[in-house]
Amino acid sequence: MSEVWEHSERVVCTHPGWRTLRGWAEVAASWFALFQADEGMQFILTGEHVVVAGDSAWVTVEENLIAGAIGGTVCALNLFVRTGSEWQMVAHHGSGVAPGQGDGGP
Repeated sequence: MSEVWEHSERVVCTHPGWRTLRGWAEVAASWFALFQADEGMQFILTGEHVVVAGDSAWVTVEENLIAGAIGGTVCALNLFVRTGSEWQMVAHHGSGVAPGQGDGGP
């Protein structure tokens, strides 16, 4: 996860149900805490969509999470910037999907 992110104070991350984290130290600590959970986590990514506009890109994706007996879906928006030939994430926003709301309908 560390390789994907830009290590700067401008990065932001909002996990479902969390306050917005700002700066690489807070963002890195949050991912470390999530991946240290007692239950192993598996992500199955679906619905990926990528848009590139110059030196910016955004990716939307459904993160289908399985953690022990618990599962759920998070819709995520990830923002990347290109510096030279390297793309790095500067923002992640995840929003939990309520049960029965994953069909794309109103």
